[in-house]
Amino acid sequence: MAQDEEVTVTGPKTVAAGIPGVTAGLAAGLREMGVVRSAGTLRRVNKVDGFDCPGCAWPEPAHRHPAEFCENGAKAVAEEATVKRVGPEFFAAHSLSDLAWRSEHWLGKQGRLTHPMLKREGADRYEPVPWDEAIGVLAAELSALDSPDQALFYTSGRTSNEAAFLYQLLARAYGTNNLPDCSNMCHESSGVALTETIGIGKGSVSLDDVHAADLIVVVGQNPGTNHPRMLTALEKAKRNGAAIVAVNPLPEAGLLRFKNPQTVRGLLGKGTVLADTHLPIRIGGDLALFQWIGRRLLEWDAADKSFVDESTTGFREYAAHVSAVDADAVAAATGLSTADIDAVARRFASAQRIIVCWAMGLTQHRDAVATIQEIVNVQLLRGMIGKEGAGLCPVRGHSNVQGDRTMGIYEHPPAWSEKLGTEFGFSVPREPGTHTVDAIRAMRDQTAKVFVGLGGNFAAATPDTAVTEAALRGCRLTAHISTKLNRSHVVTGEVALILPTLGRTERDVRGTGEQFVTVEDSMSAVHASRGRLEPASDGLLSEVAIICRLGETLLDQGIPWGGFAEDYRLVRERIARIVPGFADYEAKVADSIGFVLPHPPRDSRTFTTPSGRAVFTVSALTAIEVPEGRLLLQTLRSHDQYNTTIYGLDDRYRGIHNGRRVVLVNPDDLTELGLADGDMVDIHSEWAGDEDRHVHDFRVVSYPTARGCAAAYFPEANPLVPLDHTAKGSHTPVSKALVVRLVARSAG
Repeated sequence: MAQDEEVTVTGPKTVAAGIPGVTAGLAAGLREMGVVRSAGTLRRVNKVDGFDCPGCAWPEPAHRHPAEFCENGAKAVAEEATVKRVGPEFFAAHSLSDLAWRSEHWLGKQGRLTHPMLKREGADRYEPVPWDEAIGVLAAELSALDSPDQALFYTSGRTSNEAAFLYQLLARAYGTNNLPDCSNMCHESSGVALTETIGIGKGSVSLDDVHAADLIVVVGQNPGTNHPRMLTALEKAKRNGAAIVAVNPLPEAGLLRFKNPQTVRGLLGKGTVLADTHLPIRIGGDLALFQWIGRRLLEWDAADKSFVDESTTGFREYAAHVSAVDADAVAAATGLSTADIDAVARRFASAQRIIVCWAMGLTQHRDAVATIQEIVNVQLLRGMIGKEGAGLCPVRGHSNVQGDRTMGIYEHPPAWSEKLGTEFGFSVPREPGTHTVDAIRAMRDQTAKVFVGLGGNFAAATPDTAVTEAALRGCRLTAHISTKLNRSHVVTGEVALILPTLGRTERDVRGTGEQFVTVEDSMSAVHASRGRLEPASDGLLSEVAIICRLGETLLDQGIPWGGFAEDYRLVRERIARIVPGFADYEAKVADSIGFVLPHPPRDSRTFTTPSGRAVFTVSALTAIEVPEGRLLLQTLRSHDQYNTTIYGLDDRYRGIHNGRRVVLVNPDDLTELGLADGDMVDIHSEWAGDEDRHVHDFRVVSYPTARGCAAAYFPEANPLVPLDHTAKGSHTPVSKALVVRLVARSAG
């Protein structure tokens, strides 16, 4: 794919949002939707009678601002509600050979998909087909497989609860647990770590807890870009007296100063300084950081002894381990001084209500599960579970990624499998299916032959791009249920389908009338989402309807697919009977703000672990070995993107404009490497003596990241991530700690 135009660099910002944020969000709306459509659509984002933002999973407050959205939420809505269209005439004009050279940004900017499209075997372009033929082709290919386990049913986090429940029902009734999903690539490490230690793979705080905390530690997370509405909650906590600590290799504008665009002070004043302390930690040093904090808390006699004695197990082993943690090893792993870490440890020792938040800066490491469990250890030590204003806060990404897992999108049979089978009259398969990395391996090795994607952009979101794309091209059929064009539609099997679907913003009218769907946010709250725009095309079907039509065509098991497709209340009725916590589902979501799912540790300090107690864990303090002349690279988002959706080519907060092929490097490291700002380099990743992986033509940007560390945007840097380099226990690709070397390109 072609290089961007010449990149310009103006240096990082120290303030987030404010008037520039308002301007950027509104400009995106005007470009994609026009004035009238923008005004009518944005006023319904995250409203009780409107639709849930298709961006992040940050929860809505009980009392909502008239403009209850952020800059990037406005961009997400604009991308979906655009007036641009990708119909049959587009595919007639563009072959797959042509589209293969287009950038992700270009593909996404073409507009909304309008018609079912089929690429026949041997063809180099898609052609329009009726829905019956499209569903028939998919059902026929699935029926022709030697085993249901040769099919993969992938899911994106934007899928509604209703669609996710039906999708896992379809896969399991068909005969497989092959349900890889985007959680495998982001917060799987959180789910594993929390399930093992507190008995449930979800965070333990509410939005009110954030407002009430007196210490909030934000680790490996950039809320200013990835969850901008979180800044409003942090500002409220700050005004209530909270201290905020940011732990991140890069300084991020959103945690320096926030100018709240919902207030006059934010628009016209100086805004609010958020982080009291920034620890510029070395990539991968977080496990060592929290072990040292644990050691200090024990030395300072700061443990909540009654909570530890009454509600936990494993404390003695943990205490013995962290008491022996070596200061020099911690300094080497973190790149921080003992004095700086101790200053944060003292905050932990004195605070009465502590919340620790994290995101993919922690979850995409080799020792991600152990690192998150060290956070749990410190919070258990201080008794910060099941206490107002305190707890664990993994900040999920896509808007219903947590709800998908609750609805059974998981490669393991859910705990309620027996109920599912009894309800619908079939035997749920017991053998675990494939997670995302195993799904790529299965396609590569030809043990999986059909790939079905419910949302998302699998080809661009996954690691080891060359291997992944070759694996997809080796399939007999690839099918994608999508709203917009993306890279995955270009990387096809022998036969390929695009099944266009309604977006979150659009009205969904079925035989029984207008329907709504439900979603679960990052804090276990479930609420309704009602689209209001007319569909982008008369031919669009909802995700629910597409799944039901496939189920009706593929399976003959008495499951009432037709009824589910016409009335989503019938779907919620079955969910209420099967999935724990959803009793009286319909009545609860009829309430304007929905309901919160049970969370035993938060609600009653009850832990559904084998011991019935929260678990202290012991993990070895390990450090990543980086040979001389190499750096540790993390992949991250630009401010002008959400996951693999590229809104534009500017990263305003980091001062990078008109391009994405950049690598951010500390100026002292550049000097040692004999490089300078503006140089062009190839980036090579090195792992376990594996084959060379590299990307070409990246502009070096001198940037204040931690020494020995570098950063580049994904998906451009995904080719550097080895398929087999995954987190222990969660199988999440290690995208945040790649050993790389930078090779200067010759001037010619």
